[in-house]
Amino acid sequence: MTAPPAAWAHLPFFGAPFAAIKTALAQETAPVFPPADARFRALDLCAPDRTRVVILGQDPYHTPGKADGLAFSIPQGFGGRLDSLGNIFKEVQDDLGTPRQRTDLTDWAEQGVLLLNTALTVPQGKPKAHARLGWDRLVAEVLEHLSDRPRAFVLWGGPAQRFARHIHGPGHLVLQGPHPSPLSAYRGFFGSRPFSRINAWLRERGEPPIRWAGTEDA
Repeated sequence: MTAPPAAWAHLPFFGAPFAAIKTALAQETAPVFPPADARFRALDLCAPDRTRVVILGQDPYHTPGKADGLAFSIPQGFGGRLDSLGNIFKEVQDDLGTPRQRTDLTDWAEQGVLLLNTALTVPQGKPKAHARLGWDRLVAEVLEHLSDRPRAFVLWGGPAQRFARHIHGPGHLVLQGPHPSPLSAYRGFFGSRPFSRINAWLRERGEPPIRWAGTEDA
């Protein structure tokens, strides 16, 4: 496990709670995704002062080679099923009228979109197996820290929505809806238009919109 991200290392989580997780992961017999050097990638790419939007998912992909440390992101050239990301792409197209092809969502993170999961690890082939490992403490502290000024928060799915109570203060845009998984996307994710809604909110605040399609689509 790599060291805590410098910009977030002050969070209480990175004391005893993090030590307990490292001990538990050392005892895990199955391969764990994403790789150790990518587990804090979302936080590495989005320091608090750079974070404008938070998208909270569930847990990492449990298929080898698919999880890259950013919620919903898949390494370019993966070649397998896109699942949730494929449905996100459909909504980007329908919402903005511009298709997105690139599966690596690093460009979102570079624009200030924190792509965080409610659990930062998962054993191969065992979805949600690390949901009770202790990552929830980190996610709660991140959201509470980011409540210091208005930001956009997107909570997709039940596990993410349970963290809404950690978002405090006025002025935030909070969007809650079904997870984009193939099992739930048709329950209200499609047609929710989160990308244009976030960009409209950012414009109202005088901030540049997010280029969701990876082009000048805003």
